[in-house]
Amino acid sequence: MEGRRGKRRRHTLLPLRSSRLSNTISCYYCDFKISAFNQPLFHFGQRYSGWLRKWFSAGVGFSLAALVGVTVIGVCEVAGVFFGYGQTTEFSSQWSALVFGFSPGVSGLGISFSNFLYIFVSTLIAVSVHELGHAVAAASEGIQMEYISVFLAVLFPGALVAFNSEVMQVMNKSISLRVYCAGIWHNAVCCAISALILFLLPLMLFPLYSHAENPVVLDVSNLSPLYGYLSPGDVIVSLDGMRIHREREWTDVIAAMDEHLKQYSPLNSSADYKPMSVYSSGKGYCVPRHLTLQDEKVYMSNATSACPGELTEFVEIGCLEPTDFDNSLEGRTCLSGMDVVKLPKCGKAWVTDNSSSCPCRPEDVCMSPAQFPGQAWIEIIYSKPYLTNCSQEGEKHAVLASHINNLASISCGGTFVYVGDMVALAQSVQLTEYLPRWPFKFGFRFPACLEKLLVCTFYTSLALALLNSLPVYFLDGEAILEVVISNLAVFHPRKRSMLLHLSLLGGTAMCTFVFLKVVISILS
Repeated sequence: MEGRRGKRRRHTLLPLRSSRLSNTISCYYCDFKISAFNQPLFHFGQRYSGWLRKWFSAGVGFSLAALVGVTVIGVCEVAGVFFGYGQTTEFSSQWSALVFGFSPGVSGLGISFSNFLYIFVSTLIAVSVHELGHAVAAASEGIQMEYISVFLAVLFPGALVAFNSEVMQVMNKSISLRVYCAGIWHNAVCCAISALILFLLPLMLFPLYSHAENPVVLDVSNLSPLYGYLSPGDVIVSLDGMRIHREREWTDVIAAMDEHLKQYSPLNSSADYKPMSVYSSGKGYCVPRHLTLQDEKVYMSNATSACPGELTEFVEIGCLEPTDFDNSLEGRTCLSGMDVVKLPKCGKAWVTDNSSSCPCRPEDVCMSPAQFPGQAWIEIIYSKPYLTNCSQEGEKHAVLASHINNLASISCGGTFVYVGDMVALAQSVQLTEYLPRWPFKFGFRFPACLEKLLVCTFYTSLALALLNSLPVYFLDGEAILEVVISNLAVFHPRKRSMLLHLSLLGGTAMCTFVFLKVVISILS
């Protein structure tokens, strides 16, 4: 949050101006005024005044362009609603949400103490950078600030720099414009720095972390279907034999599998679908034929096929081509899924180097898990790089490198099969692409926390820059617009004053309308 520094103390919503250096406390607002930085900032601004004036002159051009740009977009947004010349575009909707802080990096966070802390810290950084810009710009012009105020309005932090209103009123218009535009300019620079750090983060953390080798599990919700199978610190190695390197690949591979799964679904065929109809995704295992004769057979239950206990239904498929199934129970048997996944793979759906021949022996048969609409069968292979004693995990965590192609051997880890909805699988875990080179407690969480803070700072700073670019009362846009209109010599001073108030009134009404529209769209 940021207050207008200027001439009209009686118009401010918050007690931002005071003739005495006294703190303010109320039920919704409290502040702490600091004067210890007055002289250091003033001396810094005076020492590098020549360079700083050029720096903030560039900020004037950016801020004026931002004021025109956000105003035009806002007018088009309102006109599109009232005059119905077209539907609201995705860009304008994102702009509207971003201006008021409902950004992907901020509003996308769930309501929790840790996420609130990210928003709190990023807001404090963005506001501090904004006000520092005003203070340094004023110091470079020889204007002494009165104090720096750090405040808490309701639950959100803020800061402001107070100047002598009489001095601000009589100074040159170009000087005042540099001071008023400095906050917006510094927020834009803060966005650029945050984006640059995000881009260079893998290189900066290279001595301590490897990047994009395999995603690391940050958290698994207790409502996730993978809860109990994966835990924080586990490394995802592959999905159905496909190596996973990045967090994005996790969702992309699952989405591709979902599309492939729909191709075999009986719901896509013109034939009448019956409850016990099964289909195969084309992923099979070379099962010894004698096991298919000894194990439990599929039986009928409530017009659907089923297997007893912990067994899974499998159907026989062609080794190289998928097989069409009928509704009979022929060729369908119940097997132990955890035992079957350790066998060699067959079927066209697997990504193998031996796709031109059948890997099964003559005494084996290619069996594929029977699937029903809305379900998927996916092998997930993971490792536990921080496990001190692999033998404690037992045989179920012994993974053979031969199970998947082109993967290095895994010393500690496991494999399990997920059967269920693909969308739930994609959203079931939080991942990071940074893997610590040395095991240390919570080390895998640090890059993710730093990334989230940088993203929040980027969007919060961008929202603050856009919001202050708007021609709205009590914000920097009011002061900037006032200076611009005062330079329109073709108008009489009285007409300039009327034009200023009409512009501010229209801008405030426009922003109020857009804000309500964004809130309604979020709540609906």
